[in-house]
Amino acid sequence: MSKGSEHSLAAGIIRSDREMADGRTIRYYDLGEVSRTADDLRPIDAQPGIGEMRLDPLVNEWVPVASHRQGRVFLPPKELCPLCPSHGELLSEIPDSSYQVVVFDNRSPSFTAPIEAFNLPDELGFNTPDIAAAGKCEVICYTDEHEGSFGELPLSRIRMVMEAWQDRTREISQLPYISYVFPFENRGEEVGVTLNHPHGQIYAYSFIPPRAAKMLEAAKAHHAKTGRTLMADVIAREIKDEIRIVAQNEHWIAYVPYAARYPFEIHVAPKQHFADLAELTPDVADAFPAIAKEVMQRLDGVFGIEMAYIAAWHQAPVREGRDLMRVHWQITSVRRAPGKLKYLAGSESAMHVFIMDLKPEQSATQLREVKL
Repeated sequence: MSKGSEHSLAAGIIRSDREMADGRTIRYYDLGEVSRTADDLRPIDAQPGIGEMRLDPLVNEWVPVASHRQGRVFLPPKELCPLCPSHGELLSEIPDSSYQVVVFDNRSPSFTAPIEAFNLPDELGFNTPDIAAAGKCEVICYTDEHEGSFGELPLSRIRMVMEAWQDRTREISQLPYISYVFPFENRGEEVGVTLNHPHGQIYAYSFIPPRAAKMLEAAKAHHAKTGRTLMADVIAREIKDEIRIVAQNEHWIAYVPYAARYPFEIHVAPKQHFADLAELTPDVADAFPAIAKEVMQRLDGVFGIEMAYIAAWHQAPVREGRDLMRVHWQITSVRRAPGKLKYLAGSESAMHVFIMDLKPEQSATQLREVKL
């Protein structure tokens, strides 16, 4: 029998924890009281051991090696979907016959808990030894319906997803070996999706990933020069220029960034300073679903087709720069026209020098002109 516990969260949401057959934890997020007693009836499979991280000395960046992920599920048919509720002969990752929002530990994680005390090497360079791929990987399912997408969820469900993001950020940040928490979603086979069920993931790293490290460096330099936070000035410029704003409400603003890298790129940011999702106040979290849904509808409405995208939450590191970096949601699509994708070719892939196919102001105008 699996062990369980319950926690009361904001917005009337109850989190119920259960233990899966192989020892992983599944967390049900429900609006109101729902009994979660279903047991995971699958045979116990051995969990993969922890992988390793190797340092690329040319750029001093960590490269995780997770060869055990080669055997993970790839685009299964609906009747075999591991993210649908268990029913009949289908014993999925979710033991219950229905659910609202669930989060569970990834069966094939790129990062996992270290076996012993973990510390990053003090110095990075050619002779830096390999280390354990310490971290955490979780899957978050937005609905028990196999079809659909995040933007099609009702506002109440988007609020539940936000609460789950906040809850996981808060709890994972307490782990001593975690330096950065990264919730994200991939939609569309064009960006490498292997399961079509509406879901996202949460990666938690034992190091500050390169993109976040560069953002922190820029934020520190801007503050040293001006005494102000960089994101506050970025948002102020977008409000002043106005032309790149896609949508806004009392607490959030959505805009195409001044130097967008993708044909359709939207940033959604709170107007106040919050270092991460866990810091969002209830009124700000309550205001997120409406603007999130509008942004997703506008994105799909540009060409009248479902747009493949990566939706990434950028946050401050767990223990550094929290007064300088602000949480925001970055949505990028590789679709540049019906039937045409922006492929990351030589300049983008090899040199990380992105070339924008159209002006950000043009992209923002197309998004604003979508009839909802």
